[in-house]
This record gives sequence, C-alpha cells and structure tokens, in this order.
Amino acid sequence: MSFLNVGTSLTGRRWVGPAPEHARAAEALTQQTGLPGPLCHVLARRGVAAEETTAFLAPALRDLLPDPRSLRDMEKAATRFLAAVDRRERIAVFADYDVDGGSSAALLIVWLRAMGLTATLYVPDRIDEGYGPNDTAMAELAAQHDLIVCVDCGTLSHGPVAAARGADVIILDHHLGGETLPEALAVVNPNRQDESSDLAHLCAAAVVFLMLVELGRQLRARGARGPDLMDMLDLVALATVADVAPLIGVNRAFVRQGLRVMAGRGRVGLAALADVARMDTRPAAYHLGYLMGPRVNAGGRIGAADLGARLLATDDPHEAAALAERLDGLNTERRDIEVSVRAAALEQAEARGLDRGLVWAAGPGWHPGVVGIVAARLKEFSNRPSIVIGLEDGIGKGSGRSVSGVDLGQPIQRLAAEGLLVKGGGHRMAAGLTVAEDRIEAAMERLCELLEKQGAHLAGPADLRLDGLLMPAAATVELTEQLEAAGPYGAGAPAPRFAFADMAIRFARRVGDTHLKISFGDSTGPTMDAIAFGAFDGPLGPALLEHGGARFHLAGKLDVNTWRGRQSVQLRLDDAAPA
Repeated sequence: MSFLNVGTSLTGRRWVGPAPEHARAAEALTQQTGLPGPLCHVLARRGVAAEETTAFLAPALRDLLPDPRSLRDMEKAATRFLAAVDRRERIAVFADYDVDGGSSAALLIVWLRAMGLTATLYVPDRIDEGYGPNDTAMAELAAQHDLIVCVDCGTLSHGPVAAARGADVIILDHHLGGETLPEALAVVNPNRQDESSDLAHLCAAAVVFLMLVELGRQLRARGARGPDLMDMLDLVALATVADVAPLIGVNRAFVRQGLRVMAGRGRVGLAALADVARMDTRPAAYHLGYLMGPRVNAGGRIGAADLGARLLATDDPHEAAALAERLDGLNTERRDIEVSVRAAALEQAEARGLDRGLVWAAGPGWHPGVVGIVAARLKEFSNRPSIVIGLEDGIGKGSGRSVSGVDLGQPIQRLAAEGLLVKGGGHRMAAGLTVAEDRIEAAMERLCELLEKQGAHLAGPADLRLDGLLMPAAATVELTEQLEAAGPYGAGAPAPRFAFADMAIRFARRVGDTHLKISFGDSTGPTMDAIAFGAFDGPLGPALLEHGGARFHLAGKLDVNTWRGRQSVQLRLDDAAPA
C-alpha cells in the first residue's frame, strides 16, 4: 500500500513508507536507546542494532580501516614505491581524467612532495587519447622515468603496460579486472577477479590511500616517519562521493573524517573550489557530489584534462585560484553542452521505448565529455540502465550508468570479449565503451539481453521512499543534526526523507529560472520553509506556485539553513501530492 495513499505524485511516483520489519526494528531501537524515533527509523533501515548505535553514529577510521596487505600485490607495490623514493628515482603518475583519478594523483603528488620529490603528472586527453594508458604515452613516459604509477586506470591495459619498456609499472585501480592482468610489477585492485569482494566498494583514491598507509607502516619499521595521512582524507572523501562509491563500511568513515579536514580549508585547491562554487556552509557530501565534483571533472570533460588534478595537488594559493576560476567557467560551458545533448538523447530514447532492460541513444557530434552525465539523466528518468554514445568518423564513444541491483560493468566487458565493442570496461554502476557505428544496434541489443537476464526490465517507475511522517514543529535543528550523525548520505546510503501531511502553502515564489521557494504549515503549528531545486523543469513548480489554496502532502529531506548567524530547518523538497 502506498504511503499517505499517494499512488501517483506530482512527479509521477508512488510513495513508499518504511517496511513493517523496519518500523518494528525502529520502535525497538527507540525503546532500547532513547534516541528520537525518526533517527531510529534511519538506523533500522541501515540494519544497525541497539548495541552498535554508538559506534555507528561516531565511526572511527582506526576501527574500520582494512589491513592494506589484505589486497594482493599491495606489499610489493609499496616496497617498490618506497625504493624509488629512497633512490630518488624519476616517478610518473598516469591518472584518469575524472575526480577519482585527479584525487588519486594528488594524493601521490602531495605525499611525494612532503618527501622531497616532484612527480610527473600525465592525464590523457579524453578525445584524442581516450580512457586509460595508451602505447605512445606509456612508451614516452618510460623513456624518461624509472617508475610509472597508473591510478584509477590500467587494469585492462595489457598493450600499453608492455609498451612501457625500461620502467616498472604499478597499477592502483578499482575497475573490474579481466581474466588476465597486464604484466605490471604490481596490480592493486579490489576488483581483480582473484580478490574477495570485501573491499569492492573502494574507489581508486581509497586504494591509493591504503598504499600510503602501507608506506607509513614500512617507514615506521625502519624508524622513519612519513607525512600525516589524516590531512589527506579530504581528497579521499571527494573521490569517494564523486565516483558514487557506496557510503558503507570504511567509505563512510573516509567521508566523515574527510569532511572535517575539508572544513579546515587547509588544502588551497579545495578552498578555492569552494569559493568559486559559493559554498557558505560547512562542506557536506552533497557539496562534494553536486558542487565540487562537477567542477573538478569539467577539465577532463571539455577542457585541459589535467586541470582537476593540478588544482587538487597545488600548494600555491594563486595557482589554485586561477585553476578554480577556469574550471568554474568550463563547468558552465559543460552545462550548456549537456542541455542540448540531453534533449536529443531523451527524445530518441523515448521514441525507441523505455520498457526494456536498457535505455540508449546515440548521435553525431555529441561531446564525449557529457555523454556520461546525460546517461545518468536518462537512468534517473527511466529507472533503467542507460547508455549514451557520441559518434564521430564512424566510431562511437559512450558512457553508461546503471540502477541499484544491476551490474553494468561485467556485461560491457563481455561485449568487448565477444567482439561487439572495440573496447569497454567499468564497474557495477558505471562503464565506458568504444564501438564501431555500424555495430551499435547489434551491441545494444546484446547488452539489453544480458541486462534483462539480471531483471533490469522488471523495474517500474522509481518509487519515492520515505522514512516516516513529521510535523513542522518536530523538524528541529537538534533533530536535523542528529540525523546528520547517521550520515554521510549518498550512494548505498540514501538520505532520510520525510513526509509532511495535509500542509497549506502559505507563501510561494520562483527563484531563478527553475527553483521554487515555499513556506508551509498546518492549521495550528509553526510554518516551515522549503526549497525545490529544478522544480520548474517538471510539474512540481507550477502546481505549487499556482496552488489556489489547495493542501498538499510534501516530501523531502531536512537541512539546517544558516542566515546571519541564525539557524533554522529547511526542507529540501523532492515531491508533493494533492492532500
């Protein structure tokens, strides 16, 4: 049965309340711990037992950090890396062009700088070179360096690793591995086929951080010390959130601690980035995913590929400010390009149909730097795995995003093995591919078949899941801060969302082009403010702006809004339905 009898909301979704077993578990937690009911609903949904609540609400990295040596090749990689430091060898860092790659590279560059070494940074151009190592770049780097460290890439790069003759190659990655590995000195990857799945949720920056932990262990064994690693967790947090890694286990501790580090504004690149993004509150996971991450990514999408990594690694405030401004401008350009591609892709996908296990679109001239973002938009719209492909000179370069419970990376890799793709790879939730234009139809049909075997075609429109019912008077700053303690929220750990039933709209106005600001309340209690971002991109904004005195059920997430030193609770409105 739908929650508050909302079977079809203003955005076309069914509202679903807590499952009966979660409601019972939440009630038991409330009685056993004395914590507020709304918080206990969130804890029950996460499967937290009463005796675990204290540790869960204050996760300690020391308790959750895995032993780096539990990953294959880790000790070998760290030993070789430290030998390069001892011998003052020439070290190159080959990084992917996204946030995870840039953060991973910055971690190594900053660590090496503290040890008195300067590393060479190489980030391939998305259009001219494509994803990952290539033969030419690796051969040229090998001619000038003793050690090449590939971060957030390289696990499938057999040829390019072989081309790096004369240099040792270490790979620190998290993308799905094949049946065989490149002949590198070490391949550290929790998603190698011969690894267990215990650490499969780590992003590449987390893998790099674990190697730094192992380096610290080896240094201490000889009576030496390395840089303070806790100060580097801001980079790990940014990569974890931006790469949509699930916020479970140690990832949750990485992000919690990383946000605290980031709040200190000690890293000049991130401080400059926060300033151009006009962040005026303490950083939260939301800011990493929606304000900072897209700007770091903008260089790799439509500008110089190494801009993001350079910003994250620099210790020069003037360089940081200039790089942040440039990335902010590129991000604006990226949004403009995305709008036109998104409209064309959505029209094509709807014409093809949204009822099968895969939604896809392909078009000439679609910029390779935005196809991943557009694929994410198609996925959100259809609740299906989605692929978007840009075509040029008979070749398609595409990117895909998946939905919860459906592995996209493995089928993409299978298509490459079957010869339907030129190449392809990724992980469960995201993947990239290159395909000949005349094979796109066959490749997408085959991919659809493989995804439907996982049940991708059975999902209905995305339900709006709610953690319970609140009244405006109960939505206090104290409750909101207690809910934040159960975070951070993101992939694999959705933020708590509550419904406010039978509310009257007291005030409504349009903000900017697409946003809506309202105040609402019941007949007797206090009013509460709400902001609905992008409300006028769909029916939500017009319906609430022209409410005509009608009453609505409202649903969203609680935020603490700070204005001139005064704190108040604001609802980040996601949906509404006539009461």
